[in-house]
Amino acid sequence: MSISYPKCLVLCLGLVTVLLILYLLFVIPRLRPVQPYPSRQPSGTPNTPKTSKPGQTTEPTYIGDKYAVDYVPFQTKCQDGIRQKVKLTNFSKTFLDRIPVLQWHKHATPQEYERLRRYPGAHGWGSVDYNTVSETLSILNISASRLMFDDWETRANGSSCIRCAVVGNGGILQGSKMGREIDQHDYVLRTNGAVIQGFEEDVGSRTSLYIFSTNTLRNSMRAYAKQGFQGPPQSEETRYVFLPDHDRDYLLLKAAVTRRPVTRGPERSNVPPKYFGDNVTATNFKIYHPDFIRYLRNRFLRSSTMKTKYMNIYRPSTGAVMLLAAVHTCDQRSRQPWASPCSRISLGMRSMSWSLREAPKAKATFFTCCPKSAAMPVLCDGET
Repeated sequence: MSISYPKCLVLCLGLVTVLLILYLLFVIPRLRPVQPYPSRQPSGTPNTPKTSKPGQTTEPTYIGDKYAVDYVPFQTKCQDGIRQKVKLTNFSKTFLDRIPVLQWHKHATPQEYERLRRYPGAHGWGSVDYNTVSETLSILNISASRLMFDDWETRANGSSCIRCAVVGNGGILQGSKMGREIDQHDYVLRTNGAVIQGFEEDVGSRTSLYIFSTNTLRNSMRAYAKQGFQGPPQSEETRYVFLPDHDRDYLLLKAAVTRRPVTRGPERSNVPPKYFGDNVTATNFKIYHPDFIRYLRNRFLRSSTMKTKYMNIYRPSTGAVMLLAAVHTCDQRSRQPWASPCSRISLGMRSMSWSLREAPKAKATFFTCCPKSAAMPVLCDGET
């Protein structure tokens, strides 16, 4: 039986169609797709590899060495201050005099949150939801919230330079009888387990700024209970500066100012927090900016820990932040040694010795390392 030409053509086309459908259904899906050329990620994106020279190790650029700029006017015009002297040293390119040291209500914007949520812990807002950030910073909406020394105009007494005493907790001042000299500074900075009662002759009695995180505060209350430390110092001049590790700090700050209980987390309670007394207001509280903490880690306190799985939780210690914040905001510090040439302050995850005297050949009045064999002499003027 013969098949006409038109019928043969139809059968051939039908067969081709069936084969094409089978190819599309069973063959194409098994083929490995071609990988597109990787797009370039923006600078500062977490886990982006950083190019290095031959023989050098690579480091992630997740650290985000780009920061906001603070146009808040300087509180003094001191001609002999640290900010002026540092311009003449090797730190001129490292030191950012317009880095925002504090955060307040103007920073709580969706755009800033998107920028900072990439960085975890104290280095950004990655551990805090936007509502918590916004609700807390909205309370810090007065001029005192953006100034480290908000009462300087009332206590300047004709001085053009702010003099600060930065007091650590290592115990090296015991027997020094330096308390009176410490208290004669314009501002006295203390941190964590600042045991004062019974030691005023050696460590002074004033506390202008108390620096802490919620976690370090509670740890200090347990660790120094036998020494008499029951909580932060309380006085009319005392300001409380939070180092925000995570949402606990934002929640405690909000509760303390509004005098309401902490709503969630380890500090959750049915009554307002009592750490700071009953007469505090928004004027008494400040909180470090995440950019400032990240900047200190990136430029002054680099650590090999940043190349490990712990890179997201490594941060400068509370004492290191207190010290370096003073360098960025105070004009002068004590020119006299405090009982010993060196005072031990924990920096990040290691310990260093810092001289509270001027190095004889220093170009600026700066906190210099002592001895030269210190593990990370990154703050020594003229050193590398």
